[in-house]
Amino acid sequence: MKPFLIRFSLWAVLLGACSPGAAGEVEQKLTTASIADPKTFNLIVSDETSSAAIVGDLFEGLTRTNPKTGAVEPLLAKAWEVSEDGKVWTFHLRDDVRWNDGAKFTAKDVKFTFDVIYDDKIPNSARDIFTIEGQKIQVEVIDAYTVRFTLPSPFAPFLRSLGIDIIPEHILGEPWRNGTFASQWGINTPPDKIVGTGRYKLAEYVPAQYARLVKNPYYWMKDDQGNQLPYLNEEVTLIVQNIDTSYLKFKNGDTDIYSPRGEDVEDLKKNQKSLDITVKEIGTSTGTEFVVFNRNPRYYVKDGKTDPKLTWFTDKNFLKALAHTVDKEGIIVSVMNGYGAPAVSYISESVPLYHNDALKDYEYDPDLAAEILEKAGYQDRDGDGFREDKDGNRMEFDLYTNSGNNVREKTCVILKEDWEKKLGLKVNYKPLEFNSLVEKLVNNFQWDAVLLGFTGGLEPHFGANIYKSSGQLHAWNPRQAKPATDWEAEIDQLVDAGVRELDEEKRAQIYKRIQEILHDELPMILTARAKVLSAYKNKVENYEPTIFGVYRPELTRIKY
Repeated sequence: MKPFLIRFSLWAVLLGACSPGAAGEVEQKLTTASIADPKTFNLIVSDETSSAAIVGDLFEGLTRTNPKTGAVEPLLAKAWEVSEDGKVWTFHLRDDVRWNDGAKFTAKDVKFTFDVIYDDKIPNSARDIFTIEGQKIQVEVIDAYTVRFTLPSPFAPFLRSLGIDIIPEHILGEPWRNGTFASQWGINTPPDKIVGTGRYKLAEYVPAQYARLVKNPYYWMKDDQGNQLPYLNEEVTLIVQNIDTSYLKFKNGDTDIYSPRGEDVEDLKKNQKSLDITVKEIGTSTGTEFVVFNRNPRYYVKDGKTDPKLTWFTDKNFLKALAHTVDKEGIIVSVMNGYGAPAVSYISESVPLYHNDALKDYEYDPDLAAEILEKAGYQDRDGDGFREDKDGNRMEFDLYTNSGNNVREKTCVILKEDWEKKLGLKVNYKPLEFNSLVEKLVNNFQWDAVLLGFTGGLEPHFGANIYKSSGQLHAWNPRQAKPATDWEAEIDQLVDAGVRELDEEKRAQIYKRIQEILHDELPMILTARAKVLSAYKNKVENYEPTIFGVYRPELTRIKY
């Protein structure tokens, strides 16, 4: 699951390459796979990654981040200036950009995008990113290709944040004004009605089978020889049931790119020559995998009665016991085939500036965990092998994850076995289709515990919609009117302080404190981070994956 979609691009002088004129001799088509259908084509209201996996390349932001250097570089904006106090930013937009329906892209589209983001009637994660101490950024259209942002105070991640996808006012303006924006661009929308400035346009979507993107004929970016980009004419994403099927599709030659699990690496390397592929280990994932327990009173408190589970799930003794019974090394060995690392802090070691390396992990110690539960009054009072709380309620809960993700499914099996056999807690493991799971998490709140993951990146503020108590993706108790606990209130204050602070080292200390609080309070119990692996057919050239994304994807093509 991805908390906030930020798309980044590079428009500066591009890598010298041979003229693609001869590329007509081979089919410039790239095929990949996804284990979930999109939930929507409207990425403003999207709260999961499956939608972006299909249509993310249809859209662009004013800026993007170079995944190799971390530098913010121009995209739809060609230049900008900032006032001395850091609060007024003026952006000059490219005047050669068209939407894929041929209409001109202008400053009006930028202002419209922020009008939508700040509309309280439209649920979206971007609002958490662009709200500064409870205040909005003021966006003004100066002329057709100039837009001014006035910030209430300096905002450290502002430039990087402007990788947010810009949406078309001429298509979505009227639906927004008449109150139907949130229902626009559902998955039944005709493909030609999905309009973006990105390098592709949607040509076809068949649920549970595939999505087909074709080159945007109006795309503005060119290589250094004047050839229109992208080099690829078509990208196809196959919709498959699970990662096993995705792996077989890659081995059988049905797809060109695959993100291997640790268990796949030995087999791929052994067959590297016959499959004519390259297999690379890139680094440790920036994402976070964890178990989260539902602390939401909107689900557990009904008619004045509180479900006992809410008491367990907010008891630090209960959470510590479970944290001490997550066999991270066992998961790394048996599920990831050694291609992983224990997750101790909420920001990955792949982002060393912000990663808190001073935190001590909850060591795997089931005996200590059982002792913690016993002392807290969670005991097997009737001798059936499972504990009861002080009021005699059997300690039983449901554990969900998204079906088709074999790594998460296997991890859940390990957790269930340990928590039942070593702690005496009854765990009902329930894998669920991805979009149905998202619905539980963000809308009806009908769940006890879930194993899931959030993507990460270079900028810690992009986790604001997770960290802040009002956040859409504050999974354990989202969209709080005011913080439910003192520690959540402190995190809210720290998130606000983190965007005001412009000194990098001081800013890093703020995010390290956030990680320390999360580590101590355990709203999310971390498991392990996978190593980022990449496998691709050798016919695919100019393909450079990094832990932060693919470098210059517009240059990827099929050898000719």
